[in-house]
Amino acid sequence: MCGACVLVFNNRQQVLLQLRIDNGCWGLIGGSMELGETLEQVAHRELFEETGLTAKNLKLINTYSGQEFYYQYPHGDEVYNVVTAFECKEYSGLLTHDSNEATMLQFFSLDDLPKNISPPDRPILDDYIVSYRKNPSK
Repeated sequence: MCGACVLVFNNRQQVLLQLRIDNGCWGLIGGSMELGETLEQVAHRELFEETGLTAKNLKLINTYSGQEFYYQYPHGDEVYNVVTAFECKEYSGLLTHDSNEATMLQFFSLDDLPKNISPPDRPILDDYIVSYRKNPSK
């Protein structure tokens, strides 16, 4: 399954996560590609649908795939995700969660993330944290 996620940061360098309804875990903003979309379009669309925010600028972080990105959804569907991650530090709009997908949105420090991170998002966050610590001016 091909998709995109967005690591949204506020001016305190905290990342925005959503408490997902489907698995009860905190996860990144993002979702699956629809027919005809580019990955950047997926990121923009999912950001707006899930948070009410519009990205002013998206920066490509990396594309992730492989064994770590196997996931079985609570309803039983199994996928191997191919996820392109983007960083967003400039955005506009009124922060509001999509009540069909999440119960709340919250910003977290990279040093104090919740324990129950959605499994497909954990490797992306871990990679970003390692990269961020090497180059905090990102």
